[in-house]
Amino acid sequence: MSLRKIIHVDMDAFFAAVEERDHPEYRGKPVIVGGRPDSRGVVSTCNYIARKYGVHSAMPSSQALRLCPHAIFVSSNFAAYNEAARIIREIFYEYTDLVQPVSIDEAYLDVTENKKNMQSATQIAQEIRKKIFERTQLTASAGVSYNKFLAKTASDFDKPDGLVVIPPGKAEEILDKLPIGKFHGVGKVTEKKMKNLGINCGADLKTFTLAELIKHFGKVGSYYYNIVRGIDDREVTISHSRKSIGKERTFAEDIHEIDKMCEVLQSIAERLHENMSKKNIMAKTITVKIKYANFDVASRSRTYSDPFDEKEIMATYAENLLRKTVINNCAVRLLGISLSNLIDMKDTKDKQLYFEFYSKTK
Repeated sequence: MSLRKIIHVDMDAFFAAVEERDHPEYRGKPVIVGGRPDSRGVVSTCNYIARKYGVHSAMPSSQALRLCPHAIFVSSNFAAYNEAARIIREIFYEYTDLVQPVSIDEAYLDVTENKKNMQSATQIAQEIRKKIFERTQLTASAGVSYNKFLAKTASDFDKPDGLVVIPPGKAEEILDKLPIGKFHGVGKVTEKKMKNLGINCGADLKTFTLAELIKHFGKVGSYYYNIVRGIDDREVTISHSRKSIGKERTFAEDIHEIDKMCEVLQSIAERLHENMSKKNIMAKTITVKIKYANFDVASRSRTYSDPFDEKEIMATYAENLLRKTVINNCAVRLLGISLSNLIDMKDTKDKQLYFEFYSKTK
């Protein structure tokens, strides 16, 4: 069976790069996109100069200012970002219709068969990067390999403005040496757990059997077992179905009273209900997110057998999760509700009737 040709394109510090392009006076200086440091905002992204000072996304803007006092803080300009993203997507579709956006600034492309009838995926990646720069004055990094995991891994190797290819014959050598924290899908918590088990790089991970990895990490253990061997059968999918929907609210002043928190959740549930009604979708899983004044984040989820979209049900489910999660007398700065396991009722041919065997309790 012939191997696929996958490209992963990742724009370099996308939001900050657009700001530098549109404001030449910012170039050569640390640029931070996000909330103002004198507010309760957070960093959305920053350029590579700011990153050298330890600034990173999701960091409180006030902390970013302490790390980099001479940084330029700018508010997000989503109109400019969306326009640049539109141009970039058009370039992708010049080569293939098998484009899977991951976010506004990155995507997978399957160019095994492509509109230009080009044999070299590397050449396609080079052309794409060149066209992106010519049409947007922005740089992109790209990774090329025979599956999505390796293409993503390759695109991270030489940022910014890099192009890395991982051919089949080199994958094992590269993965053996790769630090465990660099494996896509291994977060900070898992990285710490793996290091406690003596897993510091791919070669260490490969010494664990499938049964051992499942024992330590559950079902995701099979994912780790495969990727360290360069195995990833996931296809580049063009489905645009929404996987989750959610809303959050950040408070101007921290709140302490649970009753006030419940009122906020009720308000969020009403907004979600309106959104779901317009899209004709229901959900089976609800998650409540809590961010405390010290920026610690907690969340709790529950999945129900029957789908729901009623605001009263969502508010009650969310309140129950909140009371099981929130720490008494702790100041809270953000609350949010997200819904997943979504069901598009427009796509349900034989729609089942759902009756409300439900009563609100506290």
